Amino acid sequence: MEKSSLTQHISQQFNAELEEVHNMVLTMGGLVEKHVEDAIMALVTGDSKLGVEVATADFKVNSLEVAIDEHTTHILARRQPTAGDLRLLVTVIKTITDLERIGDESEKIGRLAAELAGHDRMKGRYAEIRHLGDGVRKMLHEALDAFARMDAEAALATVRMDEKIDQEYESLVRQLITVMMEDPRSIRRVIDVMWCARSLERVGDHAKNICEYVVYMVCGKDVRHTTLEQMEAEIHSSSR
Repeated sequence: MEKSSLTQHISQQFNAELEEVHNMVLTMGGLVEKHVEDAIMALVTGDSKLGVEVATADFKVNSLEVAIDEHTTHILARRQPTAGDLRLLVTVIKTITDLERIGDESEKIGRLAAELAGHDRMKGRYAEIRHLGDGVRKMLHEALDAFARMDAEAALATVRMDEKIDQEYESLVRQLITVMMEDPRSIRRVIDVMWCARSLERVGDHAKNICEYVVYMVCGKDVRHTTLEQMEAEIHSSSR
């Protein structure tokens, strides 16, 4: 039961509606992935133009959220779905909220990247930001892939990645604090970089949330605020 395909109904129209809303979420996810990638690139390369482009493109993500929300609401009103269909639509509603928030974090990074591009760059620190960003991008991609395939096992594997992201973030913050202590003139610039790192860590948290929604969709269990061990037990018990 690790993977779940969209339920098939006698009504071909209902099938098409569920498939459409599922694909709309993946389209939104792809756009958000691109924004995260561009925001990281703008930050680590000092590309102010790209940073501004990311910061001003968030309206596209917001528009998709509204469109998917409306489409889902119409399905709920017309079809009055139950069981797996209802869980799918609840999962969609929750997932697009997290995707929109990831878009907000990308906007913050883009704006800060544009501002930081005009200042002297800290030696070595952007390499660490890039490494953290690569991990976050991979986690987001895997979360969206788990959603696309409704794969609870893949979702669990992606949630496991969050611990490493948190460790890298905390390590980077400690290094940035040391930089500020050694050179008080760098405080404003370092704080901006720290905010970017915090946004990346938050992207990882939102990706984790999406994975939890996938588990809910597939297994019918709400695994938010549970341990990894509890989540794994729920997945395995539902597959028996």
